[in-house]
Amino acid sequence: MRTLMIAVMGLSLTAATVTPVAAKPPLRDVAAIDDALLDIGVADIIRKNCPDISARMLRAIKMAWDLKGKAGDLGYSDAEIDAYIDSDAEKARMKARGAAFFKAKGVDTSDPQSYCALGREEIQKSSRIGSLLKAK
Repeated sequence: MRTLMIAVMGLSLTAATVTPVAAKPPLRDVAAIDDALLDIGVADIIRKNCPDISARMLRAIKMAWDLKGKAGDLGYSDAEIDAYIDSDAEKARMKARGAAFFKAKGVDTSDPQSYCALGREEIQKSSRIGSLLKAK
């Protein structure tokens, strides 16, 4: 009986150490986080390029803190979150996503009124981007 108990304990310990742990995907692959950060960035670019639109800064700051909290709830550490936000590669990727978004929306980046038209459209449809902007 004692031999059986030792064997069972040994198997359970081995199983516990061999069981794979599900790895978290990179934050860039968590659409709820990555897409919301893109929207914050797009709203920021619109408000910087359109003289007729300003930012709802407190709302944007709250959204950013909520995203950090959501990432934490998903098991990401502050260090992992900061590494994602501070990564030059991620910044470049996000910039490219933003450029593609503006192109798809027909924004002429040399024309401030083009940004204004998109900003007003986003405000009108109450999108997440629009919720971060206000017309002057």
